[in-house]
Amino acid sequence: MPLDNPTVVIRQLGPADRDEYFQLRLRGLKAHPESFGQSYEENLAKGATQYETILQGARAAEGDVLLGAYLATGTPLIGIVGLIRSQRDKERHKASVVGMYVAPEGGGRGAGRALLAELLTRVAQIDGLRQIQLMVGSHNEAARKLYESVGFRKYGCEVGALQVGGVFYDADLMAWFVQPTSGRDRA
Repeated sequence: MPLDNPTVVIRQLGPADRDEYFQLRLRGLKAHPESFGQSYEENLAKGATQYETILQGARAAEGDVLLGAYLATGTPLIGIVGLIRSQRDKERHKASVVGMYVAPEGGGRGAGRALLAELLTRVAQIDGLRQIQLMVGSHNEAARKLYESVGFRKYGCEVGALQVGGVFYDADLMAWFVQPTSGRDRA
């Protein structure tokens, strides 16, 4: 997957990134409330500590991870994406993309594509993970096109998925399937 800007730096976020991650997430929730399941108010009430477990990275090898995008090493965080693997026995082959957001100052620089490329590269290395799912607002054509460009395919639509200020928003359901390689299918 070629990057639009090869200088974008993507890395796994850790405990030291908690507050910067939280502030960028709040920006996304405030700017695009129709694009996230959690509201700005809910996120603010729970505080930055809600992300401590995933930021510890103890389950990163199994698929629970937060990634961050930077225009260069040492610059502010401009993009985020998470992956959460299902914990149910019958659904361990699936994980969900969560909290994808690129700040306006990162727009058009390849940060979103770079985040997804790194996420999917990591996914391909996780034993037993076969399917990555996400929900994207049906109205969000730019995001849907980005997801399609890296191989996600729409498989349905949830009508009235989110309600924001009395307005209902539909969400497209999308999936990306891991290509099996020999020795990987042991889950």
